[in-house]
Amino acid sequence: MTYENSRAFAQQLDQADPLRQFRDRFHIPQRDDKPLIYLCGNSLGLQPKTAREALGRELDTWQNLGVEGWFDHSAVAETESDRQTWLGYHTTCKDSLAQIVGAETSEVCPMNALTVNLHLLLASFYRPGTADSSGKKKYKILTIAGDFPSDQYALETHVKHHGLNPSEAIIEIAPRSDDSLIHTTDIQHAIAEHADSLALIWMSGLNYYTGQVYNMDAITQTAKQHCVLIGFDLAHAIGNVPLRLHEWGVDFATWCSYKYLNGGPGAVSGVFVHEKHHDQNLPRLAGWWGYREGRRFDMKPGFLPAPGADGWQVSTPNILSLALHRAALAITAEAGIIPLRQKSELLTGYLEYVLAPFDEVLLVTPDDPNQRGCQLSLLVRKKGRELFTYLTEQGIIGDWREPDCIRLAPTPLYNTFEEVWRVGEVMSGYFGVQ
Repeated sequence: MTYENSRAFAQQLDQADPLRQFRDRFHIPQRDDKPLIYLCGNSLGLQPKTAREALGRELDTWQNLGVEGWFDHSAVAETESDRQTWLGYHTTCKDSLAQIVGAETSEVCPMNALTVNLHLLLASFYRPGTADSSGKKKYKILTIAGDFPSDQYALETHVKHHGLNPSEAIIEIAPRSDDSLIHTTDIQHAIAEHADSLALIWMSGLNYYTGQVYNMDAITQTAKQHCVLIGFDLAHAIGNVPLRLHEWGVDFATWCSYKYLNGGPGAVSGVFVHEKHHDQNLPRLAGWWGYREGRRFDMKPGFLPAPGADGWQVSTPNILSLALHRAALAITAEAGIIPLRQKSELLTGYLEYVLAPFDEVLLVTPDDPNQRGCQLSLLVRKKGRELFTYLTEQGIIGDWREPDCIRLAPTPLYNTFEEVWRVGEVMSGYFGVQ
């Protein structure tokens, strides 16, 4: 694409955009009766217009049926989809989730919150002290330096729980001194170097701060080559970049759904567990909702896990949250992750183009489209907070990260090329660039 820095050019791109109608599926925040330019979908996605109806439907069921909502919706159902009882409600999200992450439906399950799911999965997949074929004990975890704090805290917790010292058991791969990125080859070399002592690899698939997408396929193949289990935090990757978790052979993953999946603040998370682990009788922190459904109400001791990823469920699901999740997932699934990705590359590329004239702003996100998603992270050489405040005053909503980073994420479901052009125009006014 050869870009032009003009409103007319941006409007032409919007007119030719095959996904342009999806913007009308969302409520766009407004100020003084004018829509804001919302570039913060990497933190909290926008509300689908179907959300209120979806939530109201389950509130009506609760009002009219009470506890019977778990078992029989025939008295209130108007459509076939309404007949789905709460007991199996989570299953109505599985097809869309599987499509979005590249999985079999048995490998995914919406449940809990991301960090809760991470703890549950670590209980199963981090087993320090397990000996390899040569009898050597493996206890270390390999991760990336500066990963999201919840991930760091969870890893520290499980290492300490096993009586180990985090400074010895956790290996962090840091960026090179000449840039702010962590290169795939550096991760692969670290896996090979520490393979004899590695029990697990856990890392984000997309870095929340820099916006860098890691080559999850290549890293997973290296992990498999050295017989090391691998899992990914997909909070910033799901609904943003194409994923093929089953095909790649990723062992497990979890994510949140309130960013690019637009499930609402604190929305339900989800897990992926590759089918190769489904019949391994792995240790887990069991709860009754993960019990085999046909016998769940036997109320007998002795945990019998439900088949597939469903067996990692713990508590009764939040039906109201699942209703919002299902409504939002349907939009992403309808749009399709490949068309979304195609638009995202153009949209983010255009943002990079309109920001190029400003020497005061340094792009830390890779300029290679294969190594980034929607987000561009900008380091502002001086008075970055003032610039961020100015953008906000001009109706451009981004995200500030101390000490000097502005994150902007043009999201293909609801952002436009004209909005991206407007960012460049506002920046020109701030820096006095003609």
